Amino acid sequence: MLKKLSTAAVTTAVTLTVAVTGLAPATATSTSSETSASATSTTATVDNARIVAHFDLAKGRMPENIALSPGGTAYVTFAAARQIAQVTPSGTTRILATLPEPADGGIHTPVLGFALTTGIVRAHDGTLYVLYATGTDDLTGLWRLRPGGEPRRIAALPATGLPNGLALDPRTRTLYITDSVLGTIWSVPTSGGTPTAWSTAPELASTGFLGANGLKIHRGAVWATNLDRGTLLRIPVLPGGRAGRVQTRATGLTGIDDFAFTGRGDRVLATLNGPSEVALVRRDGTHSTVLTAADGLQNPTSVALRGDTVYVLSAAYTTAEDPNLVLAHLND
Repeated sequence: MLKKLSTAAVTTAVTLTVAVTGLAPATATSTSSETSASATSTTATVDNARIVAHFDLAKGRMPENIALSPGGTAYVTFAAARQIAQVTPSGTTRILATLPEPADGGIHTPVLGFALTTGIVRAHDGTLYVLYATGTDDLTGLWRLRPGGEPRRIAALPATGLPNGLALDPRTRTLYITDSVLGTIWSVPTSGGTPTAWSTAPELASTGFLGANGLKIHRGAVWATNLDRGTLLRIPVLPGGRAGRVQTRATGLTGIDDFAFTGRGDRVLATLNGPSEVALVRRDGTHSTVLTAADGLQNPTSVALRGDTVYVLSAAYTTAEDPNLVLAHLND
């Protein structure tokens, strides 16, 4: 098993090195220079960054997504290991479940060629919902893990797609899912069942690698990122739950993956995977860099906030050095 997971880790790094390196680091540099002048428009900074947990790259433990409990415990998906883990603020890690390996090893997973766990959210009762992409009809989809239970698939998703970002609207008990290959946002009730294509707007489509990615519910709208296009999108939820017209709220975010709202209106912190940065994106769409590789970031994949504590996961997909969890402090 270790040899198989190690191979998956290497395959992942090689695949994503080719793809993510093509996300134009030069563009990231020019974007930073364009937005540096606007940094003075806010006093928000992020400091006191420190690595609190290191993960085993050889075992495929590249953290992909994060959900927080009220007490600050992080629930994490390890992409190539197909695992769901619990990580305490002090860095203690416990594996909660490992999803079944596809019979073909996941080689037909679109774009990436390996089976991976992606998005994760936590309901108020501690139930975890997780996405799994395998390229096979029997496993690809939305999985549920109740406290003390075993993981169970509750909604099948197309094997031709790559389910990635996941968000929960507790008011309507609806889960929203981005598909980075099919350029779709799906909706599924928390009880499971047949997914509905909630939005297939062209702004969600990829331009060759991965499109719609990170996902959040915020102030009556579904928000999503598009990694290929470097955009942050807002889609109003209309009466009856229908999708409204897509609004592009920010551009020039090279390699944007996940994001989290800071609690100040529509301002977000966003992970920029290829450049190994976290950006502060303001309501007017301008952004500035607040964390970099010097703070320990290695291809950051997801970010979450609890109060003024910032959690950033790095998968080291292309650096292939140190998958980790960084905690930092948001000064607002």
